[in-house]
Amino acid sequence: MCGRFILTQRIEKLGERFNVEVPPDLDFSASYNIGPGSYTPVIASNNPDTLQLFQFGLTPFWAKKAMYLFNARSEGDRNKENDTKYRGSKDIINKPAFRKPIRSQRCIIPADAFIEGTTNERLKKPYVVYLKDKVRPFAFAGIWDEWEDTNTQTTTYSFSIITTTANELLQKLPHHRSPVILKQNDELKWLNSNTPLSQITDMLHPYDASLMNAYPIDAKISNPRAQGRELINPIGPPIENDETFHVANHITKSGFGRRKIR
Repeated sequence: MCGRFILTQRIEKLGERFNVEVPPDLDFSASYNIGPGSYTPVIASNNPDTLQLFQFGLTPFWAKKAMYLFNARSEGDRNKENDTKYRGSKDIINKPAFRKPIRSQRCIIPADAFIEGTTNERLKKPYVVYLKDKVRPFAFAGIWDEWEDTNTQTTTYSFSIITTTANELLQKLPHHRSPVILKQNDELKWLNSNTPLSQITDMLHPYDASLMNAYPIDAKISNPRAQGRELINPIGPPIENDETFHVANHITKSGFGRRKIR
């Protein structure tokens, strides 16, 4: 599952990276612990030229109350055993909460890294998972929906991150799922409502593990209210050998959190 991620880029850099307009009143601060219920920048198909703030945790338009579906399995109800060799149907297209969004309400979610725990111990044994060579921000593949609370007459725009089978790096934690990270040249196709559904489902595969790495951090990240750069301080070496990685100064070298987003 991918229920926590990090985004500390200056808001201007997000606009440059994704070639979108940043509204002057967009209010977002750097976060080392974005979790369900948090509002975070997205680029969504309803306004693909502008950065927006959506809530992490999708509530379907037909729901009676808020649901916070923060992940959407690409296999839907198939592959319940999370077989990493699964190459069957992407049954997300048939799930009641996701079948409309996957067809016409897609989004990309900028992130610098994400937090993942082990399958059994979860966030009692967390890791920061990042892309090598300082590739950040990158883009999760997401879907969004619009939900009206009939009690308060308020409208919420919310999203889920799509997950797939674990790649080789996530298996080493070990963890049983991977978030779908889009290749940069697929991002506009993902947002385009005219992209054939077969091409969309073809994008729902694990990211190349050779381009990723992870290192362990303290379990205090499990507190959803915890914030601060110290949350992602390494407490051990990375999973894969990395000669450029130094535990004492990795955070400074990686560039996480250099400036507060306003």
